[in-house]
Amino acid sequence: MAELEEIVEAIRQNFVAKNAARESALALARETIRTAANAIRAVHRHEFAKAEAMAGDAAASIGAAARTLEDHPDIFHAGFIHDAQKEYAEARLVLAAVRGDALPEPRELGVENAAYLHGLAESVGELRRHLLDYLRRGEVDRCEPLLDRMDEIYTLLVAVDFPDAITAGLRRATDAVRGILERTRGDLTLAFRQRELEARLAELATKLGG
Repeated sequence: MAELEEIVEAIRQNFVAKNAARESALALARETIRTAANAIRAVHRHEFAKAEAMAGDAAASIGAAARTLEDHPDIFHAGFIHDAQKEYAEARLVLAAVRGDALPEPRELGVENAAYLHGLAESVGELRRHLLDYLRRGEVDRCEPLLDRMDEIYTLLVAVDFPDAITAGLRRATDAVRGILERTRGDLTLAFRQRELEARLAELATKLGG
């Protein structure tokens, strides 16, 4: 009986350590998500230096979370680390896309492949938001490069056709990207047509006035 007690106590001690690691990593993951969201908001305000600093803070948090769970792979793959990595990847990808930089790779960011692809998919919604901000300011010429990037992302994501168990449900995220892309293309097409009409009307008014 004493031997069984020792076995159960060893298991209990393992669970104590596992739970402590989980709580610590969970706090770090939440901090990552919070900081990554703030970094994206800074991007939309064109505060790129601030966004870069916040993305760096998010990288430190998610890296610490991963190290905390090195001995607990079951907790690492429970889901919340994936979500935090996804949000961090999204922040880095949005920052790079808006600035016109080369997009970082998963290894460079230290995130899992599936988390990276989900972050890439979600970045399209933020690029649409940035594009619409340009439209509202009448900066139509700055919109097309963002639309091209969104189209490129969708084209690449469609080609990643694997079971959800491998991609963590990427197909649904890709379907959402398609809807965002179609709406954005429609908005931009309408803006171009409106600009052309305004130019023709201005030209006509000049001729009539002359």
